[in-house]
Amino acid sequence: MSIEEGDMPSIDDLREVPNESAFDEDAESIHPNPQSIYGPVEVNDQVFEELRLEPMVVAEVQRVWKLFLASAESPEAAGEAIYAAMFDASPSLQSLFKTPRAVMAMRFMNGLNQIVNALHDPTALKV
Repeated sequence: MSIEEGDMPSIDDLREVPNESAFDEDAESIHPNPQSIYGPVEVNDQVFEELRLEPMVVAEVQRVWKLFLASAESPEAAGEAIYAAMFDASPSLQSLFKTPRAVMAMRFMNGLNQIVNALHDPTALKV
């Protein structure tokens, strides 16, 4: 996906998954040392530490989130796109959800929106 500054991505653009090397290149530019605090080498499942992100990372995530929301026809459509992408990637998860799809889509949207808006506040992210 290549989006020029100021262009709005479509929902389909946002569903595209870059190849793995693109993630490696991005990770290296943010954290040249793969053993850094948020490196993908190890998952800590014993302690729930506060997530502290660089202000530049927070600003970029929030900018992209706003682009995503603006590209959708409505918050409901944005939620449906996220919900659909999740089940496209892992269809077996669908049977685990008994709540109507539209309701779950909005729950995903509301939850993600709260997370993205709280990225600057590590304490709020733990709540």
